[in-house]
Amino acid sequence: MKKLIPNKWDAKIDEITNDFQNSLGKLSSQEINWKPNASTWSIAENMDHIIKTNKSYFSIVDKAKTGSYKTSYLANFGWIVNLLGRVILKGVDPNRRKKTKTFKMWEPNEKKIFLSILDEFVDHQAELKQLINNSSDLISKETVIASPVNKHVVYKLETAFDIIVNHERRHYNQALEVLNEENFPT
Repeated sequence: MKKLIPNKWDAKIDEITNDFQNSLGKLSSQEINWKPNASTWSIAENMDHIIKTNKSYFSIVDKAKTGSYKTSYLANFGWIVNLLGRVILKGVDPNRRKKTKTFKMWEPNEKKIFLSILDEFVDHQAELKQLINNSSDLISKETVIASPVNKHVVYKLETAFDIIVNHERRHYNQALEVLNEENFPT
């Protein structure tokens, strides 16, 4: 059994939460919902997407805790688990060299999102930290889960948490790109 390492995600989650609050917390409803074009998400849509994506993992972790979670047969092949984990983690690299399309279930709300999205995001971050902190036994057992959107894309829960944190940083960077657009309303 793998030795449990101290929670490496809390500080990163706190940093991302603080970055969102400090950089974007004083924006108006118009500013937080502004989009430079139809194919670019607003700042609010980035936050909504993060919340939706992260929450899709919550029921998986809950089922894994109760022992009722079942993965595909691919979870039995460590090399596949490790390979797919690395591929997904690389795909959410915060440097965002390439744009990627998200899955339908993770698309942000198409309607205007209210200023409360930042408060929802902060509350969600606390829930995420609690989920991670309550999962140390699953991490130490090297529990394997599947992506919420594809049961054949399997990786370790520890990798899932790395993916979540990198994905958050990626979308924070994307939100900053919107904030720094030349035509951003002020």
